[in-house]
Amino acid sequence: MAGKAPFAAIHRHGFVRAAAATPTASSGDVAFNVEQTVTLAHEAHDRGVDLVVFPELNVSSYAVDDLFLQDAFLDAVEGGIAAICAATADLAPVLAIGAPLRRNGRLYNTALVLSRGRILGVVPKSFLPNYREYYEKRWFASGLGLEGGEIAVAGQVAPFGTDLVFAASDLADFIVHVEICEDYWAPQPPSTRGALAGALILCNLSASNITIGKADERKLLCASQSQRCTAAYVFAASGPGESTTDLAWDGQGSIHEMGELLAESSRFDLAPELCVADLDVQRLRLERMRMPTFNDNAAAAGHPEKTVRRISFDHGVAPADIGFERKLRRFPYVPNRPAQLDQDCYEAFNIQVQGLAKRFTAARGKHLVIGVSGGLDSTHALIVAAKACDQLGLPRSTILGFTMPGFATGETTKANAWALMNALGIVGEEIDIRPAARQMLADMGHPFSAGEPVYDITFENVQAGLRTDYLFRLANQRSGFVVGTGDMSELALGWCTYGVGDHMSHYGVNAGVPKTLIQYLIRWAVSSHQFDAETDRILEAILATTISPELVPAGEDGAMQSTEDRIGPYELHDFFLFHILRSGQPPSKVAFLAWQAWHDADAGLWPLGYPDHLKRAYDLPTIRKWLEEFLTRFFKTSQFKRSALPNAPKVSMGGSLSPRGDWRAPSDGVATPWLDELRTALD
Repeated sequence: MAGKAPFAAIHRHGFVRAAAATPTASSGDVAFNVEQTVTLAHEAHDRGVDLVVFPELNVSSYAVDDLFLQDAFLDAVEGGIAAICAATADLAPVLAIGAPLRRNGRLYNTALVLSRGRILGVVPKSFLPNYREYYEKRWFASGLGLEGGEIAVAGQVAPFGTDLVFAASDLADFIVHVEICEDYWAPQPPSTRGALAGALILCNLSASNITIGKADERKLLCASQSQRCTAAYVFAASGPGESTTDLAWDGQGSIHEMGELLAESSRFDLAPELCVADLDVQRLRLERMRMPTFNDNAAAAGHPEKTVRRISFDHGVAPADIGFERKLRRFPYVPNRPAQLDQDCYEAFNIQVQGLAKRFTAARGKHLVIGVSGGLDSTHALIVAAKACDQLGLPRSTILGFTMPGFATGETTKANAWALMNALGIVGEEIDIRPAARQMLADMGHPFSAGEPVYDITFENVQAGLRTDYLFRLANQRSGFVVGTGDMSELALGWCTYGVGDHMSHYGVNAGVPKTLIQYLIRWAVSSHQFDAETDRILEAILATTISPELVPAGEDGAMQSTEDRIGPYELHDFFLFHILRSGQPPSKVAFLAWQAWHDADAGLWPLGYPDHLKRAYDLPTIRKWLEEFLTRFFKTSQFKRSALPNAPKVSMGGSLSPRGDWRAPSDGVATPWLDELRTALD
């Protein structure tokens, strides 16, 4: 690692640390406001913050009315700006501060962007509210149409206009646009143009007095703008201390990224505060690359990058381990919004139900044919099929469930399979595949047929293939429709038998659902009482069973073959899959994210109701081991299976693996670029 930035350094992995500042405000006490600004700038520097956004007009105060038209007051403001520049010249954070500034006989409500004491540029407010309690046009001129200008302020000459974007020359994707309060209430906020010109971090310096319900309105606007612009949005509003002649102030600060709230300040707090979060600007850039709509919009807008001035600056921050100010989801496919948990699970489950119901209706068969093993995947597919029958008004006897014991089928899983079929009221049958498997192995001259304990891939796939072969022939015989049970995690790893095997079906109801989500949806089905008490009891027993294909007999210690022992924990593989498939993140960053999310089982949030005994932790060597396994399987060895997938519903925003959907790749690709990137980063 000599000569490299530390692996734990956020800047090495495409993050920028941002803060929304809520200083204690005043009623026009410039010296006090300057002191507050400098103090919070020092605190931000100590916390490794790269960008601090202050409230609108924080140097002067907002609610001072006609004091804005007093030269003595404006002189004090300009002197305060000079003092802030001098006091922060040795500090790392870029500061976006608010102040009224004079130019060409007009007064503007502006945002000044400072870096190490240098005024990088000054952005005037475009849209001035002049309705209800607002009278900004009494004092300020609009900045609309002002582009390409300069302004002399505090002994410096800086770019002035609404055409400014600020970009670090030495920190990739640290690109900032600034707008002011009312600007983002407009139908076309200036930050939209800034984003189309390349800005990934959008900032709003706001005063915004508080009224009932307004905090939710601000959140909605921030979330919407960050989602629509594929950007981060940092919002800072004036806090208590502003004049309360006719208004009140709550000091709301928030940081959103692509619609997700990363951090928010306390409100109505008299103490100054920094609301801090690490922004994944690399992810934002990669997301824009995936969205032709974003570029088309830029083209429709005349390509703003051609007219916007890009102000370059040297950030000068050496990558170091400064911690991580961001909550990461251990289970990115699992719903994590407590207030909407039931709704999210309901949607995921019913996407599958609706998809299967529609396909079965279109197929015009008489029966749904499904192999029931007593494992997670077939269990989930079966309860989805049961609900599909309920939705279509069909008896559950429409479902023909077949348990097909092989050489390693355990009594527990077999019993669970029968108990579940009986509890759901489907038609259950059993076909012992062992005689047919012995005959096939004997015909092939396999050593097992001569009594040798050879349990190779042929031994396994003979059984897996026979099960699927039986299901298709049973479907032929009984006017049926084969429901696929294999899940998205298995497809990512190629952990399925190609062709006449669990790879194939008439409709892959689980193919858009990763293993971790299947486990959670079954738990949700139990907790929300989708079925009766007996079914719930059986579902809980299945959840407690070790994940195993049950194709190889138990070892001398009696332990059954464990899938996760062979290919790695599904919870890690699902984490890898999400960040590589959804965002295209490089493997070293995925390892960094996985380590941040998983290295301490006692830190961070787990999905609601997740069992304590299943909460595990993984160190970096373990993460690396299984990530290399994932990369090899995903990019090199298993794409040919995904290139020939049957239809299946997309369930998660995290994507699907259908060759007609989110993922298209060559069947004869290699994993070398991804493995090399990971090894170069970690060796």
